[in-house]
Amino acid sequence: MITQVVFNVDSALKDKAMKKAKKAGIPFSAVLKMAVKAFVEDKLNLGLIGDFNLKTSREIRRAIKDIKKNGFKNTSPTFSTLAEMNAWLDN
Repeated sequence: MITQVVFNVDSALKDKAMKKAKKAGIPFSAVLKMAVKAFVEDKLNLGLIGDFNLKTSREIRRAIKDIKKNGFKNTSPTFSTLAEMNAWLDN
């Protein structure tokens, strides 16, 4: 069964995406279908986006990989007060 998905997107962004798909020789709908399929198969990376230098990018990727592998084992808990944080750091 095929279903239709409708969502809103900025028209300028849509136009740029359609032009890029056309330049690549594929229909824009195929791009969207591939993105959905990649998302479902965990092949679409929805990580941090930003202009980070190489060292920072590596550290972020390493931290994300560690969290995925070990959960939040190597991170500090959240604190309600500065005193709580200091007590935790002192231990």
